[in-house]
Amino acid sequence: MATPAESPADARAAAAGRENRWKAFTVDRTGAPGVAVVRLAGPGRGNMMGLDFWDELPRLIGGLDADASVRAVVLTGTGKHFSVGLDVQEVLGPWLGRLGAESGPTAAARGELLRLIGRLQDGITAVAACRKPVIAAVSGWCIGGGVDLISAADVRLASAGAQFSIREARLAIVADVGSLQRLRGIIAEGHLRELALTGKDIGAERAERIGLVNAVLPDPEALLAAALGMAAEMAANSPLAVAGTKAVLNDDREERIARGLRHVALWNSAFLHSADLVEAVTALGEHRPAEFQGR
Repeated sequence: MATPAESPADARAAAAGRENRWKAFTVDRTGAPGVAVVRLAGPGRGNMMGLDFWDELPRLIGGLDADASVRAVVLTGTGKHFSVGLDVQEVLGPWLGRLGAESGPTAAARGELLRLIGRLQDGITAVAACRKPVIAAVSGWCIGGGVDLISAADVRLASAGAQFSIREARLAIVADVGSLQRLRGIIAEGHLRELALTGKDIGAERAERIGLVNAVLPDPEALLAAALGMAAEMAANSPLAVAGTKAVLNDDREERIARGLRHVALWNSAFLHSADLVEAVTALGEHRPAEFQGR
């Protein structure tokens, strides 16, 4: 017996079910024609970037990139915040467990860390390499890995309450997933060095003033509306011309960024093990300021 034809409503429901199989993301295509809204969805507070996030990000973005019905992507958070960054305990927990050894990590363990950093870098690079325009819409906190992620987007928008921080230096870590490399093409060198070397937090107003975001909207609702409107404008253009424009804009920039990513991955795999990092992790657990000795 012939199978009944699937109704448009059934097709949309089936597609939604396939897209929302993700653990760390949700995908919604109802906001504007040709636009996929990707929301960071945890787990944990503030859309922390755990193992599921890093496993799913390149596959999710790769799928949208290959889908001809998607012409632009809006990347945003679920709840009050965009992302509070890397889930250090979940992602680096096995490595952190070795820090107490006086002799430090073995060459094999350093190689393991090098591969882990490369895996995280590849996830963010998948966003930068996407042929479809990606617009980051940021509300609340955007810390560490969150800044890495939005630096790979084509355009960044923020709500008035957004806060940004390249916080790794405060944790005795060299930021190694892309913000130091990609922000050089987005904000001026002096601002980048100030933010990366102090680890300070900045609000949306200053982020707009230095060019980190293109515009600041009054609240999260206005932010999403603006992001969807811009994405719809991009989606209405020739997809071939849009992809070609991105390829030309990315050409020499991505080659420079790739060199920088290799450099920082090698640096951290060699030097991440330190007394300062042990102190940073301990201080974080004890809810106190760290006291670094440069060892």
